[in-house]
Amino acid sequence: MDPNSEASQAVPSVGPVSWRVRWSELQRQILRLQSQDDVERSVLKRLTTVRQPFVLAFVNAHAFNSVVHDEGLYRALRGFDVLLRDGSGMALHYRLRRQPPGLNLNGTDLIPSVIRRFDGRPIALLGTEQPYLDNARAAISRDLAPASAIDTDHGFHDRAHYVAWVRQHRPSLVVLGMGMPKQELVAMALRDGLDHPCVIVCGGAIIDFLGGKVTRSPAWLRRIGAEWLYRLALEPRRLFRRYVLGNPTFLGRSLLHRMLPGAAASR
Repeated sequence: MDPNSEASQAVPSVGPVSWRVRWSELQRQILRLQSQDDVERSVLKRLTTVRQPFVLAFVNAHAFNSVVHDEGLYRALRGFDVLLRDGSGMALHYRLRRQPPGLNLNGTDLIPSVIRRFDGRPIALLGTEQPYLDNARAAISRDLAPASAIDTDHGFHDRAHYVAWVRQHRPSLVVLGMGMPKQELVAMALRDGLDHPCVIVCGGAIIDFLGGKVTRSPAWLRRIGAEWLYRLALEPRRLFRRYVLGNPTFLGRSLLHRMLPGAAASR
């Protein structure tokens, strides 16, 4: 995984208008869906008919914290085709604006459905490390896309390598599992550098989940939006800054963003 994926959550020296504008633009762009029929119509069916490189990404509280100080991540997210709301933090963010947050559409739950839609078409898994990459390929071949040819590469190359690799293999679906922000920057490079129709999904830990490196929390924790507590318990050193420091930072910024002049226009 990308060693920079858990960047510091300290409030950077960026003017409040700058980060407020970034948040306002992203929150307007996020597609908040209210039902599974909406997911089917607005996401799943759409993905299988693209005619050019197309990027699907997921936006959570960590992403909002990160774009405050990471202009490259912000520009990548702004340029993607579909952004989906992920996590209880973003649900709270919208509720503070008296907006319905819609379904929680995290990649770990949705991406298997995306992969099933590409059964019979070439798929690429880019990210994590062995043996989890081979384990994930085997799981997909067994359970999700048995008719697909699946190519893989680990998550530690630079962006130019992945562009050349995908141009050579020409998959219809690319699932990235490199952590934020590396996978978003790779997705942007792929979108700009490919010459064939291809869906690119920023998958976070999805390859690790499929490959058995990371386990899901109990279903009851997922239902109440507290899977982050389970992940923190499993990886306290890596995720301390993201959750223990990052969650209160996100809440404070969200409250401040709501009160700043002009915030009402983005509600």
